[in-house]
Amino acid sequence: VLNGKLDLIRAEAIGDLIDARSGASHRLAMLQLSGALTARFVALRDAVLSLEALLAYDIDFPEEDDGRLPRARVANEARVLSEQLAQLLATEPAAVLGRDGMLVVLAGAPNAGKSSLFNALLGERRVIVSETPGTTRDAVETLIEYEPWPIRLVDTAGLREGHDAIERAGVETSERFISQAHVVVACAEHDDELLPLMEAIARRTRGRVVGARTKVDLTAPSAPLPETTVAVSAVRGEGLSELLACVAAASLALVPTAAAATVITRTRHRLALQIARDELQRFEEVWRAMELPAPVAAVHVRAAAAALDELIGAVDVDDVFARVFATFCVGK
Repeated sequence: VLNGKLDLIRAEAIGDLIDARSGASHRLAMLQLSGALTARFVALRDAVLSLEALLAYDIDFPEEDDGRLPRARVANEARVLSEQLAQLLATEPAAVLGRDGMLVVLAGAPNAGKSSLFNALLGERRVIVSETPGTTRDAVETLIEYEPWPIRLVDTAGLREGHDAIERAGVETSERFISQAHVVVACAEHDDELLPLMEAIARRTRGRVVGARTKVDLTAPSAPLPETTVAVSAVRGEGLSELLACVAAASLALVPTAAAATVITRTRHRLALQIARDELQRFEEVWRAMELPAPVAAVHVRAAAAALDELIGAVDVDDVFARVFATFCVGK
């Protein structure tokens, strides 16, 4: 980076590649390392420079042969740029899921089969399973490789009124995970318990709710299950792949997959792009309303360029005037 052989975006991708915990995060890092994200940032920077060159021409060379620029042309270019920045910002949730996994919480009453289901999905015994109610006192989580995103699976304490401080703390932890989840798997052993449980959980979360009719090796469902409900048996391994597919489908409704080559991966990217977008939107507002003189309104475009500079390198006055003289018939 210091010697100009590698840009900062791709250097960050090397760090992401080293830290990758899933196939999805590995793919994102490799795409970023290929230079696709750098190219997108450079194209945005180039467009901002072109907009700034339009303003510089209008401000500094108003008497040239080309005449003054139509105000609508400048405003439309600012609008298109801010829309492109907004589209890129919209890719961040997919990147977060690729890196951290989608949060999938198993919830239900004590002895509903949550821990057995957790172990079965994981493929090993990670959680103690017992017929004694309240065995699980705290949340236990793990990362499962899946497509399109890894699954951050969490087993929680049974939902009920706690009889002691430790048990109440476990239930509070369950409630917190449920409220934050992308998908909650409502686990119940009997048909008459499942739908009321799904409705109760839906009131506690902004995520999607999927039903798991557990222990079907002991008691088969007495009626057809709803579309978002899967019959599973942790003992026999039945319905596990169907449940994971249902979870993935529910998550797609929350965070649609983004164009893989243009996904932003870091908070630094988001903050710089937000500043650039907000500055361009503000410029378009004052430019259309003719609230400020052109040299003052142009400060917003300069701030947008400076924000993109944090991502890809220096933007200075020489860059702007080089674009002016390359684009317009000035001084001839």
